[in-house]
Amino acid sequence: MTQRLVVIGGDAAGMSAASQARRLRHPDDLEIVAIERGAWTSYSACGIPYYVGGMVDPLDELVIREPDAFRAKDIQVRMHTEATELDLGRRRVLLDDEQWLDFDLLMIGTGARLLRPDVPGLDAPGVHGVATLADAQRIRTEVLERAPRRAVVLGGGYIGVEMADMLLRRGIQVTVVLADPLPLALLDEDMGERVCAAMSAMGIEVVTCAPVRAVETGEDGRVRRVLTESSMHPADIVVLGLGVRPDAGLAAAAGLPVGDSGGLRVDDRQRCAEGVWAAGDCTEATHRLTGKPIAIALGTHANRQGRVAGTNIGGGDARFAGVLGTAVTVVGETEIGRTGLSLREIEQAGLDADTTTLESTTRAGYFPGAESIVTKLLHERVTGRLLGAQIVGGRGSAKRIDVLATALWNEMTVSDLADVDLSYAPPFSPTLDPVSITARKAARR
Repeated sequence: MTQRLVVIGGDAAGMSAASQARRLRHPDDLEIVAIERGAWTSYSACGIPYYVGGMVDPLDELVIREPDAFRAKDIQVRMHTEATELDLGRRRVLLDDEQWLDFDLLMIGTGARLLRPDVPGLDAPGVHGVATLADAQRIRTEVLERAPRRAVVLGGGYIGVEMADMLLRRGIQVTVVLADPLPLALLDEDMGERVCAAMSAMGIEVVTCAPVRAVETGEDGRVRRVLTESSMHPADIVVLGLGVRPDAGLAAAAGLPVGDSGGLRVDDRQRCAEGVWAAGDCTEATHRLTGKPIAIALGTHANRQGRVAGTNIGGGDARFAGVLGTAVTVVGETEIGRTGLSLREIEQAGLDADTTTLESTTRAGYFPGAESIVTKLLHERVTGRLLGAQIVGGRGSAKRIDVLATALWNEMTVSDLADVDLSYAPPFSPTLDPVSITARKAARR
């Protein structure tokens, strides 16, 4: 008898799972119905700042796969349809508060929701979240048609600093208002200070330790300024970059377990109940270094988890091996990379760690285009086991973090890393790559 798989959420995790399940099970054996409340499937939310900044155009460039591409593989896709209630006992999902759809198997990929503090005026015209392609359209349209002169970005995470960069690229005066002491709070203080200095040098005003208290509007009802406890910042447009939280409300209301992180609890096969799987930003994952659950909203995780879920739905046996939180971004000409634990997280885990920081160049010092790069390793004091790494530097810096993530994944020590045979040519690195030199310095300590 044919089973029905219902997938809630048509982006990275959900459609990765649906596609993988279809590869393993024929339509005569498994009917797949994907429910998506928006207008797009499988799109790159990470590309939204670059569309706003004009570096990517048209918007469709951010769409990885259209609904018709899934339909061609016998995956039904119902767009502009929202799952509003789950009844796990009767194995059914309510769509748009109107129609029940039965299922045998369920895949939850509801993603994350934007953090929106309870601040007066945050819903005013001219205040924008950055989560969907619809958000991207609204922001870019406002930038092009209204020609705002002053922008305030609330928050300094990855999206916040990228949006600040792209709005500045549009010729807009940009102020970033942070509740934290520095942007990119997942970095250590010394590395965050370098990012803050780079942003200031670009002409971005960075206001720190200043939680937003209100967004005020003008006579036309549109945003006019942002207030903190001690300052006022004029704004013709406001962008929210305050981060996200797992969107697990639908599943939690149905009785599925939710962890302290706010994400759905899943096992290493992405299963959260019998016949029910979940993946992506709505779930929590196990951090490979601490062994503890953590919610990290990254598309890389969502795609990998979705594929694991789809493999198991399809009758295979796949396991998700955990996360390190590896990420890169760029603001202006400054590239940033991080992986593993920060110093604060190491202290919270009760580990005894040391740090080693090195300033070097991205290419041989004599080669044209050589730029500064700062590499920081965090390592266990006695064993030398690598616990984390951060990089801030010029062009050619950030992707070096992948070498360090690989070392972390394989539980290498700094001595092991110092002996790794890395490549060299003057256009790419000094004779000894900054990663190697930093590891050697750490090993000596």
